[in-house]
Amino acid sequence: MPVKHDLSKDLELSKEEIIQRRAVDTQLSRLLDRYDEVDAQVVSAEAGASGNISDDELKKLKEKRLLVKDKIVQRLTDPT
Repeated sequence: MPVKHDLSKDLELSKEEIIQRRAVDTQLSRLLDRYDEVDAQVVSAEAGASGNISDDELKKLKEKRLLVKDKIVQRLTDPT
C-alpha cells in the first residue's frame, strides 16, 4: 500500500519548525508545496489511481520528488 512520505521526519525537523520556517521564507514555502504535489502524484501512481503508469514513469516521478527534497534541504541549510 502506498504511503505518503513524512517529510518532517526525513528532514529531522518537527512539523512546527517547518511551519515556522515556511512562514518567513516564501521560496521554501513554494518548494514544500511542490514537494507535496509531486509526492501526491507518486502515491497516486503507486496506488494505481493514475491509470496505467509505467515503471519508468514512476521512477521519473520519484526522481522529481527527490530533486525537490534536495532543494528543500539546501534551502533549509543555506537560506540565502
